[in-house]
Amino acid sequence: MAFDIEMIQSTYSKMAERINKTRKLLKRPLTLTEKILYSHLWNGNTSEIFERGKSYVEFAPDRVAMQDATAQMALLQFMQAGRKKAAVPSTVHCDHLIQAKEGAKEDLEIAIDTNKEVYDFLSSVSNKYGIGFWKPGAGIIHQVILENYAFPGGMMIGTDSHTVNAGGLGMVAIGVGGADAVDVMAGMAWELKFPKLIGIKLTGKLNNWTSSKDIILKVAGILTVKGGTGAIIEYFGEGAKSLSCTGKGTICNMGAEVGATTSLFGYDEKMAAYLKSTGRADVAEMADKIAEHLTGDAEVYANPKEYFDELIEINLSELEPHINGPFTPDLAWPLSQFAKVVKEKGYPPKLEVGLIGSCTNSSYEDITRAASIAKQAKEKNLKAKAGFTITPGSELVRYTMERDGLIDVFKSIGGVVLANACGPCIGQWSRKIDDPTRKNSIITSFNRNFAKRNDGHEGTHAFVASPEIVTAFAISGDLTFNPNTDTLENARGEKVKLDPPSGEELPPKGFAVEDAGYIEPVADGSKVEVIVNPTSDRLQLLESFQPWDGKDLIGLKLLIKAQGKCTTDHISMAGKWLKYRGHLDNISNNLLIGAVNFFNGKTNSVKNTLTNEYAPVPDTARAYKAQKIGSIVVGDENYGEGSSREHAAMEPRHLGVRAILVKSFARIHETNLKKQGMLGLTFANKDDYNKIKEDDTIDILGLTNFTPNVPLKIVLHHKDGTSEQFDVFHTYNQSQIEWFHAGSALNLIKKQMQH
Repeated sequence: MAFDIEMIQSTYSKMAERINKTRKLLKRPLTLTEKILYSHLWNGNTSEIFERGKSYVEFAPDRVAMQDATAQMALLQFMQAGRKKAAVPSTVHCDHLIQAKEGAKEDLEIAIDTNKEVYDFLSSVSNKYGIGFWKPGAGIIHQVILENYAFPGGMMIGTDSHTVNAGGLGMVAIGVGGADAVDVMAGMAWELKFPKLIGIKLTGKLNNWTSSKDIILKVAGILTVKGGTGAIIEYFGEGAKSLSCTGKGTICNMGAEVGATTSLFGYDEKMAAYLKSTGRADVAEMADKIAEHLTGDAEVYANPKEYFDELIEINLSELEPHINGPFTPDLAWPLSQFAKVVKEKGYPPKLEVGLIGSCTNSSYEDITRAASIAKQAKEKNLKAKAGFTITPGSELVRYTMERDGLIDVFKSIGGVVLANACGPCIGQWSRKIDDPTRKNSIITSFNRNFAKRNDGHEGTHAFVASPEIVTAFAISGDLTFNPNTDTLENARGEKVKLDPPSGEELPPKGFAVEDAGYIEPVADGSKVEVIVNPTSDRLQLLESFQPWDGKDLIGLKLLIKAQGKCTTDHISMAGKWLKYRGHLDNISNNLLIGAVNFFNGKTNSVKNTLTNEYAPVPDTARAYKAQKIGSIVVGDENYGEGSSREHAAMEPRHLGVRAILVKSFARIHETNLKKQGMLGLTFANKDDYNKIKEDDTIDILGLTNFTPNVPLKIVLHHKDGTSEQFDVFHTYNQSQIEWFHAGSALNLIKKQMQH
């Protein structure tokens, strides 16, 4: 029987009535997105028509998921909320803190020892509050969710931007910050601006070397890293039905890279087959009975231009493999053009490492397709010329791989199987390289390829492709290789050609596992003690942020004016900093150390106007805070792109930053700032970015009458005694303004719980 079957039954029992009411209310057919959103309204009442991209709406998600790096801060906040138990089914997954170095067994043993304090905290706090716990080695959160918890027509939030992976099973699954998770676990409504809708019609069928990964790599090239912001992407068409369930998950997973709120597919036979193969025939049976409600109405898909805000069509029969990168996931190159691009752009052609797996591509199908290439290589006397690593998505997949001989296939050409964890995808990779500053190339089947993301080295050019293309490239050791057309020379001096991959969507013998890694919480956690050592450098109980003092913000110092791309990796790096995710003060020492200072082109070097000397960003922020002087951060377009990590909002708040002023925000980061009582502002005129000087003192006026849709005013006081002012926009509604007044959303929750 599936987990939380009563909750799924309850969700399904309400859908038909709510969807029918919505259809009558809107007086038109419905997309799948609208069916799920309107059937998950907080008050259960479908009496109001919401405006896409404008209306703030309160929802009631079915469940919450947290990975270990973000769960620490989320649960430290939840402990302050005053609840005895999480209000909805919730889980914690230990996948981020395992560093890839030697191999699965050794790396897992080291992680369990190194992170014992954190794992003990997470397991005990989960046990106390009725939260399911998946121990280290169980697998990557999104693969485990797909295998155990995702269900068609459901709605979940997760403290990781790739929560959207569950859209592969027809679920509206949205990445959020920990404060949002606290809302839902505390039994409160979760707020989201009603999204716009992007429809992607898939026709034809994948063939030859193409795979589901190539669909989203193509989409990323079309939409760019911000083209999906504020929108849900809904895939449909005969091409969509031809894709495996896990292939659909791959596409939804990387929807985070175009800024989409989430992506999803309608329920079909492929989803039913996956549910049955993962021990959830009961869910498939229930879904079959209401299948009409678990996909968009036929009229919508027949005339999609009438129902979607934007429409994209892709013919899968004509699609070719893509390689995206370097340094951004939306730089999309068709395989046939890639060799030319490598030469023209001067990218290092020698491939040093190929890495397959991650939450994006670690399903049984992905592994078998990559293994089919590795098997050919062995039979044709080829070995991987580049380093080659394989990361299984879960213990269920890994155990089944081992049973079916796939691990041995990879090892036979020099592959190294890593732990069931995020590893190199999030910078948890102790890479062996002769010169960390040297320009070099790697290729992965991961989702992100920002500078320094995988190995911390600025010279690493990271490219993204499907697992089968990565495997072929690892065998060749050459980025200019095209497996469609080129031959390779084997150990005997023979010219051989790789045939297109083949694989199994689901294991013919079924999945198998000895210990999936799940620990169920006790029924009554009231006697469970959660211990946080007061002298720990990894865990720190939170202190509440101070409420607003009722005044405009006067005399702010410019902390940094960031130039160009400033992702959450730039604001709060992962890698070695992951160990401090439960200690706000310690992790704040990485605040904006990756951001480029507009005024000197350097990272982690900003002017402290109290001393007129250049210093690291965190040190400068602490110096201003010590003098009780607030500061402000200025940024460029799509500020906060990437991960859902709320540390990127909590750190500046902790170090005295009062406002973030940018040209535009990524959705999750803007929400995270609001939740922590910060001001997230955008330039009314983007050219005003150029007016801000290094020595400016800055005022923010209008807060005493802070009102939705009413701009605030910035006053710049320049060093030469002159001043200038301009308007800035905000997107705060009345309840979000209350978060600002209270000092944070959590402060407001605590007040409400006390009454």
